[in-house]
Amino acid sequence: MKILARKKKQETSSGGNAPWLNTFADLMNLLLCFFVLLFAMSTIDAEKFEQISISLANTFGIFDGGKTAIGEGQLVSDGMTQLNNLDEYYSNMGEDNRQTETETPGEYDPTSQEDTEEEQENIETLNQAMEKIEAEMEKVSEQMYDQLAELTTEYNLGDYVELSIDPEYQFVQLSLKGNILYDSGNAEIKEDAQPILSRIGDVLQKFEGFAIEIEGHTDNVPMNSSTYKDNNWLSSARALNAAEFLIENKNLNPAKIKYSGRGEYDPLTSNATAEGRAKNRRIEIKIFNELSGK
Repeated sequence: MKILARKKKQETSSGGNAPWLNTFADLMNLLLCFFVLLFAMSTIDAEKFEQISISLANTFGIFDGGKTAIGEGQLVSDGMTQLNNLDEYYSNMGEDNRQTETETPGEYDPTSQEDTEEEQENIETLNQAMEKIEAEMEKVSEQMYDQLAELTTEYNLGDYVELSIDPEYQFVQLSLKGNILYDSGNAEIKEDAQPILSRIGDVLQKFEGFAIEIEGHTDNVPMNSSTYKDNNWLSSARALNAAEFLIENKNLNPAKIKYSGRGEYDPLTSNATAEGRAKNRRIEIKIFNELSGK
């Protein structure tokens, strides 16, 4: 009887049938080192950590701006669940930090302060210049008024015209009652009024080169004429006829004379009475200040 020797049981190595255990052990070691590093970073002072993060960023191209996120212990304090969002931390750390550094609310900007001060200085300079111009315009307009007052006395126009100065000192104005120059509802200059308008032209010649505007005004009584459709047409025709008379008879520069009709829309007083309507029917001749830009 042949006796077969029992085969010795083959010994197996501890890792021969599970090679993944080596990789797993390496991973555990790496994770342990990683969390030890995180713990150390959470307790390190800001200056040293900044130096470490700069070194890591320059060497590996990661943790750009990570000093803000990791330095505050964000990953450590939130626990192991934060590992699921680790990729998001890596991708957003640098971007969030750059945005914080460039868009910090209330950060002092010396350049902006300088711009504000410069704008304020420009505004003050402009205001001072405007005040000087206004003061000079007032001075010139008052001189024009005094000169006109002397001329109206010299040409015996005191009973026909009234003088006034624009509140903004843009012009000096001569006003004539409408019934002096025109018959009711008519735009033709009356024959006996032509000498008066001629003397006014002599006064205007003293202001050669000045811009002159002639405005016609009426009351609010509706027109009843086949010649003029309404008060606008009548007031415009009166202003035009006065301008043509001065240009043709006194050689005033037509380029310097404007004329317009305002109808009933710029009354001096109420049209409720006959006296008020008489005041509103008028011709105004405005001599503009040289500084007015006209």
